[in-house]
This record gives sequence, structure tokens and C-alpha cells, in this order.
Amino acid sequence: MLTFVGLGLYDERSLTIEARDALQAADRVFAEWYTSRLVGADISTLERAHGLDVEVRDRAGVERDPEPILAAAETGDVAFVTAGDTMISTTHADLRLRAIDRGIDTRVVHGVTVQSAASSLTGLQNYRFGKAVTLPFPYAHGGGDVPGSVIETVEANRDRGLHTLVYLDIKVGTGPRGPDPDHEAYMRASHAAELLAEPFGDRLGVVVARAGAPDPVVAADRLSALAARDFGDPLHTLVLPGDLHHVEADALVGLADAPPALVADAE
Repeated sequence: MLTFVGLGLYDERSLTIEARDALQAADRVFAEWYTSRLVGADISTLERAHGLDVEVRDRAGVERDPEPILAAAETGDVAFVTAGDTMISTTHADLRLRAIDRGIDTRVVHGVTVQSAASSLTGLQNYRFGKAVTLPFPYAHGGGDVPGSVIETVEANRDRGLHTLVYLDIKVGTGPRGPDPDHEAYMRASHAAELLAEPFGDRLGVVVARAGAPDPVVAADRLSALAARDFGDPLHTLVLPGDLHHVEADALVGLADAPPALVADAE
């Protein structure tokens, strides 16, 4: 059996009871920390809190060499864990399909993901979001500051009046000069706002910092104002709102301290 377990958003307490039970029932637990991570807990904290021995795999060890995971799942119960939800944004559908092809039973234990948390914390209605995008570090894609695919997606969402959730780049094990096992970089919302202000002008943006933490930060303002602020430790994400329903406009003022005149322009 191969069970994909989402750990939730922040620390060792963020996982569900079902996820905790799946981890404790597993013979082996594998994790990847390169697509996302629990910023409120490291692997050793997770191990101590739940009585686990976690084997961390890098990107190559999951995507190109999954044999140790699959072989273990053929003969025992294996849990494969990530932050958030293993099948939302940090998708590992390929690993699941490989397991199924080998006759291995699989299941998914879901965790809270920033996709739903961003809607919950900002008051922006989840069904008014369009396609999400990931904003990479400029060095990571070798082009201009913002890839054309990001610009096209945001503009297509705007044409339909939809919000865009912008995931911010995480680089673990790869730096500006190539592979670097000691490199960890997490794009900050201020950097993202600065980059996005170039193609989109000084429009409304909404920052969500440390969703799932006891002290998340939610802030709405012009991109230039967000670019000048320090939102603290990662992880951060950013929303570019489309047309606002009047309840959404009220929510951004009440929950994210948006300037009332700015959200009125987006209604």
C-alpha cells in the first residue's frame, strides 16, 4: 500500500487525525521537502511529535528514481508525505500511477492547502478564482522578470473578472549557479509584488503570509505599497483580484486593511 499524506500548512500539529493515523500505521515514511515545506516545523520535529522515522527524498529521488518507494510499497505499508496536500499544486500523480501500474494499492489522505486557505483568509470567494500561476525567481527561467505564460494567464483571468492565485517560487537544492544541496530560497511577497508591478501596473494585490500559522498576515494594497513592506518569514503567496463582489470588497477592507477607495475601483 502507498498512502499519499498531506501534512497541512504550518507545523507538526497541522495534519488531520486521519493523516496522523496513516503515518503511525506505516512501515516506512518517505517525504519530499522541495515543492513546499512546513515552515513551523522541521523533519526532526515531525518525527518526535508523531513517533516517526522519516526518509527525505530529493526531486530526483522522487521523480527519476522512485524505485525505493515503490519497492517498499509492494511489500509493506508506505506513507509518502508533503506539506499541504500531495495532490494539489505539489502534485505527485505520476508516482501514484506508477504504483498502480505495478499493482500497488494507493490512497490519498488530504491536507489543508494554501489554495483553500487563501480564499478563507482573504474573503475572496473560491469559485471566483481562475487558473493559478507560479511566479519563478528571474534566474530560474532565464527570461525577463515575469514569464510570458504568467502574464497571459493573469490577463486571461482578468478578462473574465476572475482572481489569480500566484504561488511564489521555492528553490531547494538549486541556486543561481545550478545544483547546490545547501541552497534554500523562498520568494517573498514583497519581491513578487515588485516583479508583478512591472507588467500589471500599480493595481490591487493581496498578500497571504504564513497561512495556517497562529499569526498569519493578510494585507491588501497597491503592488508598489506591498513591495515596500516586510511580511516576515515565509511561506508567502499573492492574489491578484479580478472583479470584486461587494462582499469581497468589504472583506478585503475588514480582513486585509485594504484602502476602501482602491477596492471600490475593482467592484
